[in-house]
Amino acid sequence: MIRRLALLGIMAGAWALAAATARAETRIGAVSTNFRLLGANDKVVVERLDDPKIPQIACYASFAKTGGVKGSLGVATDPSRFALSCVATGPITLPADLPAKQQIAAISASFLVKHFDLYRLVDPDHKAVVYVLISTKIIHGSPANAVSAVPVSGH
Repeated sequence: MIRRLALLGIMAGAWALAAATARAETRIGAVSTNFRLLGANDKVVVERLDDPKIPQIACYASFAKTGGVKGSLGVATDPSRFALSCVATGPITLPADLPAKQQIAAISASFLVKHFDLYRLVDPDHKAVVYVLISTKIIHGSPANAVSAVPVSGH
C-alpha cells in the first residue's frame, strides 16, 4: 500500500512538473460537440502555441476533449483527433542559432498517458518553417499527426 502511494505521489509530481514547464499554450476557446448527462460535454478545444524562438509565428491547434465523469475528473483518454494551422503575425527572420529540429510545446491529452507534441522543422531549400503536431503515448506511439508551414520573409 505504501509503495503504491509513493508511486502515485511520484507520478503526480512528474505530471505537475511537466504541466508547469510545458505551458507555452493559450486557450482560445472550446465548442461542445456531444451532450453528456453527467459531467462536462465532449468538446473541441482550440489553443494557441507560440514559438519561443520565433515570436512572429503562432500555431493554432484544435483537438478533441472527452467529457463525462472521467473527463471532468481529468482521467479520460482523449482521442487522437486534432488539427494544426500556423500563421505569421509579422515579418519572419530566423535566429542564427535556430536548430533544424526542435520540440517547442506540449499539450496534455490525458492524465500521464498521452500528450500532443509540437515540433519545429526548418526547410532551408524553400525558406519555410514547418510545424508538426504529433500524438504520443507512454506505452505505444501513435501515427496521428498534423502539419503546417510558414514562409520565411526577408530572405
